[in-house]
Amino acid sequence: MRLKARATVTAAAAALLPALLLGAVGCSKGAPSDKAPDPKDSAPLSSPPASSTGPAAPKAAASRLERSALEQGDVPGYQISAQGKNPNAPDGQPQADRKACQPLADIMGDKPDPAAQETVNRGVGSQKQVGLAVSASVSSYAERDARSLITRLKDAVAACGTGFTATVGKQSGSYREVRPAEYRTSGDESVSWTTTAAAQGVSAEVHLVVVRQGSTVVRLMALNVAAGRQKAQVPHEVADKQLEKVRAAR
Repeated sequence: MRLKARATVTAAAAALLPALLLGAVGCSKGAPSDKAPDPKDSAPLSSPPASSTGPAAPKAAASRLERSALEQGDVPGYQISAQGKNPNAPDGQPQADRKACQPLADIMGDKPDPAAQETVNRGVGSQKQVGLAVSASVSSYAERDARSLITRLKDAVAACGTGFTATVGKQSGSYREVRPAEYRTSGDESVSWTTTAAAQGVSAEVHLVVVRQGSTVVRLMALNVAAGRQKAQVPHEVADKQLEKVRAAR
């Protein structure tokens, strides 16, 4: 019964959070372990690597954004995957039923918003807290667009406390109880909030953190794929390491 419930949460999350289920579900399976991920564990989620520019380039020729993305071994206690997203997750940017909430819908899509020039995604699975899945993405912007995104997200969090509905492809989900959340980061500016995502009769608590570092935007989303109603938080060690890599790649 527990496995069936977990599969239901995962399926619903795939519809609700297209970017979040990149590789994090594969990374979060089973009991905590210090071993590196077995490629077979992530096979169902593979397809193209999770980059808007196609397969990852050799390290010497990698773009600044690729160099700033998390890699396996960067954060002890976490498995990091660059696998393609779950094939059940729809492509594109979700459309909100309320204009004021569109920035919050966009953040759940393949990139943080349409102004992103390039986005590189990673799936992060905790080996310490079974089921904790985090999507970590880095996106490049014109700096004015990066600043605008943070402002629009803050406005949307303030305006959308009662929630909204978003549709991508033929799949819809609702986001209830949008609440600002305190979260310490070392970036230039940030915004954080929680929401309850619901689809297919299943609900999941989600925590989101978006940070601007210069013209780069870091997007982090966390939920527990084993127990969707359990509160999840983006681990600070993941956020800190991601921002450290962004600064080092400049």
